[in-house]
Order: sequence, then structure tokens, then C-alpha cells
Amino acid sequence: MRPTYAEIDMGAIRHNTAAFVDLVGPAKVCAIVKADGYGHGDAPVAAAALDAGASRVGVALAEEGVRLREAGIEAPILLLSEPDANSIPDLIEWGLTPTVYSVEFIEKLGSEAPRTPVHAKVDTGMHRVGASPRVLHDLVTGVADAGLELEGIWTHFGVADADPEFTRHQIEVFDAAITRYEVPLVHMANTAGAALFPESRRDMCRIGLGLYGLYPSLETHDVVDLRPAMRLVSHVCHVQRLEAGARPSYGRSRQLREDATVVTVPIGYADGFVRGLSEYGCALIGGHRYPLAGTVTMDQVVVDVGDADVGVGDEVVMLGRQGDQEVTAYEWAEILETISYEVVCGIGPRVPRRYME
Repeated sequence: MRPTYAEIDMGAIRHNTAAFVDLVGPAKVCAIVKADGYGHGDAPVAAAALDAGASRVGVALAEEGVRLREAGIEAPILLLSEPDANSIPDLIEWGLTPTVYSVEFIEKLGSEAPRTPVHAKVDTGMHRVGASPRVLHDLVTGVADAGLELEGIWTHFGVADADPEFTRHQIEVFDAAITRYEVPLVHMANTAGAALFPESRRDMCRIGLGLYGLYPSLETHDVVDLRPAMRLVSHVCHVQRLEAGARPSYGRSRQLREDATVVTVPIGYADGFVRGLSEYGCALIGGHRYPLAGTVTMDQVVVDVGDADVGVGDEVVMLGRQGDQEVTAYEWAEILETISYEVVCGIGPRVPRRYME
């Protein structure tokens, strides 16, 4: 078998979930496991989070919810976007709870599955999906007329990790919109909101990034203790000694300044170790940090280990901790000018996940 895999620390998932359960209580925690659990594996993460105190899970797509049911997840599953009407048979069969924000979908769902619980989403300023506060009353009335159960009303923060003023504005808009309604679950806080805006915790918080041990902003580090759950591991598959001036890999973009040992590692951009890491990316071998020796290719990278004694089969950590050294998702994100969410979600499906404590 190809010696490249992602280690997923289930103890870290449980620890992070429990940390948020303690932080936001008595509000409940909805564990967000969309996008295959942010690349960590949706069903195993969902099971661990529920075991650690989460009360339900959230996904983006009906297909994701069905996969969780097939894997044996029995807790309530919230769809975070209004699904296509063609998904209604799956909602009924698998007991999924949809988000709603259009009268047309509400009427269609009510005609096929009355008494289905739904959550109405209000757009308070992110302007992606959701009903305008001006039409929330029509939406709530439509839910009742369709014979559906309004289990929750919610909104989503756009900049809780970066803009306190606008986030407080969203809270004010939301409160003004829902003041006349009583539902079992009012929720608005994501990971950043739950950590930085206690007034937003309400009945439930939707914890996504924090579940996986990643912080949405520097300010959240002091609020809750999190442990990264993913370690991306491979092993040396080839070792060669090259002379100064050699230019390894595609494009011959960089020359060795002096004689060095260059090792090949079987991981590449098809696995999520993207080409953008070619210049400043690194690898951990034997507890030491080494630079790449050339451009990242689809299936392999080359690493300049200098004069170190490295052999075939030695462990290589591309993301995570090895000894006293650590390569973080934030480091990748800074190099790639992106966010840690994209880093972990980008670890490809051909990288096996190994679940461990």
C-alpha cells in the first residue's frame, strides 16, 4: 500500500467537542461535519463529537446526511442550506431536518411530508442564502400553513472572526426579526461567534472549524483549548546524493547550492499538498524541518535534507507534529494566501484516513 495517509486523532475531536460543550453550556452544540468532516471523515467525526456531548450534526447537502445515516448516525441531522425539491424523498426516508427560506420549497415539502421539522434561516447581512428579515413573517406563516414544524430559526455570521461591529449589527438585526416567535432552537453562533460573542450562543452553537482543533482567529486562542486532529504523514521512498547545481523536479526551478541528499516522498498536489507550497513548503523528518528541493508534482515531492542520515522508509510529516517540530495548517494558509479551512478540506480522497486515539 502507498505509504501516505492522514492520521485523525479521535481523542482530539472528543476533546475539542467537550471544550465547546463546556464553553457554551447550557446551549447545545451542533457538530458541523460537512465536506467529509472538513477532510477528516464525516461519519467517524460525527460519532466522536456526539459521544463527547454534541446533540446533533450539521451538513451542507442531503447526500451528506444520507451517508451519515447509512453509517449509523441516529442523532438529528440539520441541512445548512435549503435543498433542492428533488431531495424531499431522501429527507423523508432518512429523517433529515432541512433549512428553509423560500415559500415555494416550504409548500412543496408540506404537500409531501407534513409535520417535518424545519429550521428557518434569516439573512442578517452575509447575503449568501436566507430569507430577508422583512419576509420572515411570511415564511413562518407558510411553515404553519404547510403543516410543518418550525423547530428552529437561525442566521449565520459573516465576519465573527474579524469584525466585532458588524457581528453585533447582525445580532441586533436577528433579534429584531425573531422577537415575536418562540421556537425550541434559536441559533446563530459559529466557532468564532461561540468563542468571542457569548451573547450569540442562545439555544445552540454550530461548531465547525473548532471541532477539528483549528482557531478561526488569534483572539480565540485565549478562550478555548483546542488540539489539531489531523497529521498528514508519508514515508521516504527514494534517496539520492546530488551535486551542487542540480535542479530537481519539473521546471528545474531551483538549484542546489551545495552537494546534498535529496529524498523523494510519495505525496503531491493530487493529494492536497499543492504546488503553491513548492517554494516555502517543508517536511519534517526525524524531528527536523527540511525545505523542498523543487516543484511539487502530482504524486511526489523532493526534499533537501542536506547531509542528514535519512533512509527509505523514514517517516515524513507534511502537516502536523513530529517530535518538537510542527507544521500547522495556518503555516500552509499563510504561504498559500488562504485559510486553514481550505487546507484541511483540500486533503484529497486518495489519502487514506487512519483513525486513532
